[in-house]
Amino acid sequence: MAKYTPDNWPIACPMLLFGGFDSKGNPIQDADPEEWHKQMREVSMMGFTEMDPLDVWVRVADLSPERLDVFKQVLADNNLTVPAISTSRKSVMDPQRGDEYLAYSHRVIDTAVELGSEVISFGFFQPLTPAQNAAVWFWLEQGWKDPDDAELYKKAVSRIRELAEHAESVGVEISLEMYEDTYIGTSEKAVQFVKDVDHPAVGLNPDLANLVRLHRPLEPITEAFERMLPYTNHWHVKNYTRDYDPATGAYATHPSPLGGGYINFRPIIARALELGFDGPFMVEHYGSDSLWNLAESREYLRSVLRTKMV
Repeated sequence: MAKYTPDNWPIACPMLLFGGFDSKGNPIQDADPEEWHKQMREVSMMGFTEMDPLDVWVRVADLSPERLDVFKQVLADNNLTVPAISTSRKSVMDPQRGDEYLAYSHRVIDTAVELGSEVISFGFFQPLTPAQNAAVWFWLEQGWKDPDDAELYKKAVSRIRELAEHAESVGVEISLEMYEDTYIGTSEKAVQFVKDVDHPAVGLNPDLANLVRLHRPLEPITEAFERMLPYTNHWHVKNYTRDYDPATGAYATHPSPLGGGYINFRPIIARALELGFDGPFMVEHYGSDSLWNLAESREYLRSVLRTKMV
């Protein structure tokens, strides 16, 4: 028996689409709860019943117990739940702030329990560079690369295992987000890393679209997912158009709704279901009217689930 039906499968809206500020230009982290309500209400009115706060919007792990209680009430008032929490650019291997982010990650795990989340997504991607911030699309400029250093790799494995042990002890899981040039930057590396961590509370977030958007060669889509899906326990899904001109070597990519991009998610989701995937989704989109695109992508996902869960 499947854990969810197509109509109640958790498909979250990422709150990073609102940025990190309230309507007055102040940090949303410290805002009056009415400002949280305004943004959550908009998400709810677009048909979402789940959201992911992400930590470029509100760092729920850094809210006081009193503020966290208020946050939970605003969620309830808008009929929203948080099936998963994602972290962004807070790598436990950051050269300057890794120890700080490790402690933060432990707080996220405990806060996930408070919010009723079942999984937390971590990654090794790090803050955007000045060149990335200045680009039309940040992924068109080279970002952070995890160093090819055996001792640092062992440290990364050890830190993720430490987080996994904590997660297991409180009844949640962690998921590692695929991202270019990191320890989980290809499907083979991602699977190998999970095997090296070797803990039942660790799975993959196979966000291959992070690689589709790059202007560089791409590993075969079907093969990559076939490798990763057996380990998948959470899934950020987004899509891009992608073109390549062999005569000039030029690439062109652009964000697209989930059903209209380079990745055909229909057979891939079907395969994930065959392999037992039952984790929450989060839909993503950059540019244009993100919220509208996210709602379209959510409905596309539900339509695929309806045809495949028969």
